[in-house]
Formats: sequence, C-alpha cells, structure tokens
Amino acid sequence: MQLMINLSLVLETLNQILYAAVAITAIALLMYTSGFNFRDRIVKTFTLILLCMVLIFTGEIIAAVSNKTEYIQLWLQLRWVGLMMLPAVYLHFSDALLTVSGRPSRGRRTTFVWVTYFITGIAAILIFFGVSIGELAPEKAPMFFLERNQITFFFGIFYLVVMAMVSYNLVRAMIRSATKTGLRRMIYLLAGAAAIAFSSIIFLFHGNSWFASHPHWFWFLSSLGSVITGFFLIVMTYTVSFFGLLWTDRQIKSRLLRWLLRGPFTAAIVLGLTTVARRYGELQGDPYIYFVPMVMVGGTLLLQYAINLASPYIEKSFFWGDDRNDLETIQSLQDRMLTNRDLYQFLETTAALISDRLPVSGGFIALLEGDKVIKSVSTGDQKAIEAVDVDEKFIKQVQENLVDQDGLIEWQGLFLVPLEFTFEDGTTRLLGLGGFVKNENRVVKEEDKASILKLAERATLAIKDHTLQKQVIESLSALQTEVDYLQDIRAASSFNIDQLKNLEKPDLPEGMATWVKDALTHYWGGPKLTNNPLMQLKVVEEESEILDGNRTNALRSVLTEAIEMIKPSGERKFTSEWLLYNILELKFLQGKKVREVARKLSVSEADLYRKQKIAIESVAQKIAVMEANANDNGEHSTPPDELEK
Repeated sequence: MQLMINLSLVLETLNQILYAAVAITAIALLMYTSGFNFRDRIVKTFTLILLCMVLIFTGEIIAAVSNKTEYIQLWLQLRWVGLMMLPAVYLHFSDALLTVSGRPSRGRRTTFVWVTYFITGIAAILIFFGVSIGELAPEKAPMFFLERNQITFFFGIFYLVVMAMVSYNLVRAMIRSATKTGLRRMIYLLAGAAAIAFSSIIFLFHGNSWFASHPHWFWFLSSLGSVITGFFLIVMTYTVSFFGLLWTDRQIKSRLLRWLLRGPFTAAIVLGLTTVARRYGELQGDPYIYFVPMVMVGGTLLLQYAINLASPYIEKSFFWGDDRNDLETIQSLQDRMLTNRDLYQFLETTAALISDRLPVSGGFIALLEGDKVIKSVSTGDQKAIEAVDVDEKFIKQVQENLVDQDGLIEWQGLFLVPLEFTFEDGTTRLLGLGGFVKNENRVVKEEDKASILKLAERATLAIKDHTLQKQVIESLSALQTEVDYLQDIRAASSFNIDQLKNLEKPDLPEGMATWVKDALTHYWGGPKLTNNPLMQLKVVEEESEILDGNRTNALRSVLTEAIEMIKPSGERKFTSEWLLYNILELKFLQGKKVREVARKLSVSEADLYRKQKIAIESVAQKIAVMEANANDNGEHSTPPDELEK
C-alpha cells in the first residue's frame, strides 16, 4: 500500500509538471504564431486552438495547486470553457484548411461552423451558472473536478460527432495536397489534430469512479496525454508556419527551435526543478528551503549557457544538410560586411596613423566617385583642414597635375596620398585621396614613407571592398521582389496545385512607382495622398471598410503594411539588410530630412536617393501583390487605365 501511495505521489508530481509544461508551451506557441503572420486565416484559427489549450492546461494546473475552494472552481470552469469551445474551433480550422486546399465552402460548411460556435459559446457561458457542468465535487477523485450532469453527457457525444467531421475535412484536405511535401505536412496536421483532440477526452472522465480507485493509472494516462499534446502542438505550429509566410523550411525550423529552446523548454525545465526542490523541502519540513531559489536561478543560467553552445550545432546538423557550406558563407556575410560606419572609422584611424608618421597637425581622407567627393573623414586640426576646399575642382586639379606621380606627394602645402586600385581588367581607378596639412619643412624618412604607403594600401583595399559590397547589396535588393515571387509560388502550390496555374507575378501598372512615391511624400497629408490613383485599388477599398470609409487612412494603412513587409526579421539595426526599410521609415513615416537620414544611415545623399528608388519600387511590388490577393477574393481587378483616371 505504501508503495502505491508513493507511486501515485510521484506520478501526481510528474503530471503537474507536465501540465505546467504544456501550458507554458501553448502560451509560447500562441505568442510565436500570432507574432509573425496573424492576418492569415489558417494562422488565426490555429491560434484559437492554442488559446483553448492554454485555458485547459492553465486552468487545470492552477486548480491543482490552489487552496481556496472558490479559486479551484473558477479555474476548473475556465478549463471547461476551453474544452467546450474546442470542437467549434477545430471545425473552423478544418474548414479553413479545406478552403486553402482548393475546396471553398459553398455556404453549408461555413453555416455549420457558425452554428457550432453558437452552441459551444452558449454552453461555455452556462458553465458559470452551473448548467453545462455542475458544482465543485466535495472530494478529489483523484483530483478536483466539477460534477457532470445530463448536459455534460450530451456535450461528450457532440464533441465526438464534431471531431469526426473535423477528421473528414482534414482527410479531404490531405487528399487534395498537390505535392509530396504538402501531403506530408497535411499528415502532420491530421495526426496532430487527432492526437490533441483525443488526448483531451480524458478531461471528460475526471471524477470517474474507476480512476478514483486506481489513481496511478489516472496520473499515468494524464501524463501521457500531456506529452502527446505538447509534442503535437509543436508539430502543428511548425506546419501552420508555412501558411501565409514565404520562409523556407530551414528558416521556419530554425526560428521555431530557437524560440522553443529559449522559451518553453527553459521555463518548463526550471519549473520542474523548482517543483522537485520544493517537494523535497516539504519532506524535510521546510517547503521554502533555501536552495529553491538557487535551483531556479542556477537552472536558468545553465540552460541558457547550454543553449548558446549547442543550438548552432543542432541547427547545422538537422536543418542545413547538403547546403551547409553555402549557408555558412551567407550567414558569415553579416559579420564580414564592412558598413559605412565601419569604413569611416577605419579611414579615420588610418588618417590619424599617417598624421603621426609624417608628423602633421591633421589630415583627411576623401572617398571619390569619379571627380565627386561623396564623403570625407578627418583627424587633427580641424581649422587647418577646413581651409583646404576639397571639392570637384580640387580633385580635377590633383588628377591633372599628378598623372605621372604616385606614392607620397608634396603639393601646395599638402602631403597627398592617392588611393588608387588596379582591377583585374588592368584599369586603374582613383578611389580616394588622402591630404595632410604640412606644418613645417621636413623630409620624410624612407621607413616612415614605407609605413605610410602600407597604410594607404590598406585604406585603398578597404574602400575597394566596400564598393564591391555595395554593388552586391544593390543586386540583392533588386532581386528581393523576384525571390519573394518564387517563394510565393513555392508556398502556394504546396497545398493547392490549382494556385500554381493561376499564380502570376503581379504587373505594376505604368506609373505605379511614381504614385507610391507621391503618396509616401504626402504620407501625413496633402493632395498627392488624397488625390492619388492608388485610392482606386481594391485593397484600399477593403481597408477603408474597416476604417469607417476613410480612404485616406486606408491608403496610409496599406502603405504602412507594404513597408512592414520589407522589414527584416529580428531586432531593428542600422546595417545593410535593414537599409531599405530604414530609408522608408525614417524619411517618409517619420518625415526626417534627406541630410538627417543620410547621416543617420551613414550614406551619401546620392547613395540615399539610389537606395530610395529601389525601396519605393519594392513597396509598389508589395502593394501589387496585396491588390492581386484582394482581387482573388473579389470579382474583378482594377485595370491600370481605371487607376490613371
């Protein structure tokens, strides 16, 4: 008997830890899913499933550890709210999935979904009046439960009938999968939905007399159900992430893994360790034994340390495969890229070192594009440097008078260091010019001259590399829309092959980029926004219905959404991959001046205008995609000539 009691106690503790782990996982996945693409219909309905899971497992675990009767009853009622709503939410999810697969509802399926919502919603409300489910039972069996009544019995039958319909819809969606990849993901969804739905049935049997007399079996089955539910919630979240997003399989797996490791995995392990430590303290007569906080803090730090060490290797092993070398090169670009700020700091340091070697009171290094100075960095005596007017005329004079000279040159009271680079085709280009103000007549020693030329060579190489990197970034920016289009084809055709036939790259009406630029220029108000041809777009019309018919605010909202589509993932930075978004956000949304934006982003004004053109074209492409999607759900598209009118 003592062994059975101990076994039941161990299983009960394990069950509570697992319940808490599932609740934490459901909350984390709800945050993850709703945080990336909440506009997609599949994602919206899946978040409702996660919300039900949060209510069920959070209510169960809090009721299990509560001491006051009214709190226990309230949390068990909330658990039953999640359980009552689960059939309707699942039916809604299966209907959305079947629609995506190419079988939209003709009215009957949608009607039944809303009828089911109505029935379960009424039943959920009546829980708090003791109608759908009874009051709190006076004794555990083997845990706290609400007494069942006749309506609860009918709900159990209703639950099974609706879940059978859900399974039928999911099987139909699976059969219609266009590719092996799409079929595999549909199988994941079907298995996950079935596992979670049937593992939740055990909550209907709380208070069963057989379980009351065999508590260890109850705790074992509850623990098993928790493990199954947690696992398949992750599987379903992974699969749902492919809907409405253009990320690759590798990106989705990597993002989800990092989120799970740093979120629910760490929280669940630390909670489990803390619970075990507290239970040990209770056996010792001190539930708040001193090492409980030590276990909590130490466990968190050790897990984060282990994740930092292990996660890169896990990602490489499981997600990269044969493309590992290419992906490692791409990932390392961010660390190897020489940004504008990096280049300017390096040139400033180089100018300071050359000034010390000469020695002089100060100097500058100017970056050139032909005869034009695009940026100049200086060090030392600023008054002496400002006296030298480094403009296009000055550069032309230097080039004309120093054609046959190289190295360190004395000219008009300056030491000049031409930063020239010879490319593979044999052409030589002047990429920059170093100028240092002479403050005394002295001969530069040969060893100093050699050091200066070495420093100049490094500066030239840095400027050359930065120029090539800028060309690569511009090429990538130009490819962005094309890559998004290919990703859209890949994502759409995985589940519905008919979409592959109809999915065409949206053509930009002539002048659309100009319309977008005008609208952004008067983003906060003005005739170029209020009288813009973009006002006639269907996507703007649909947005205006949400905003009480205000088309100006609707166009502003569409522009903002298109800009957000360009925004890279992660924390905002002022690096190359964020350049297009930062230009749009700073110049148009915040209304900053060109010079201020250029200084903020460490680019020349000429370069800013070039990048701005690419950014506006990207916004125009995004709006064209949004318009195409809006027209797919409507009757007819808006012809370009109508827009011009």
